[in-house]
Amino acid sequence: MRPKKSEYLVAVALCLTLGLAPFVPEPHLFGKIRWVAGGAVGMEAADWFDLLMHGAPFLYLFFLAGREANAALRRPKRKNESAK
Repeated sequence: MRPKKSEYLVAVALCLTLGLAPFVPEPHLFGKIRWVAGGAVGMEAADWFDLLMHGAPFLYLFFLAGREANAALRRPKRKNESAK
């Protein structure tokens, strides 16, 4: 099943607002990812939950794109009728 255009618009809006908030001095998600990449020393359960909540819109966007790619790969190819 191919996602509708409105699903993509909602996912992109969520990514730009909730996923990247707060915007100044840097998006919160980027700081959390850098923290995890640095070994996640000192991260508590609330920090992991915060990472999940800020990353969820991006996971949803990747899910939609993967679902569309999967549907495109499974779609049967049409035979070219002009080749008869």
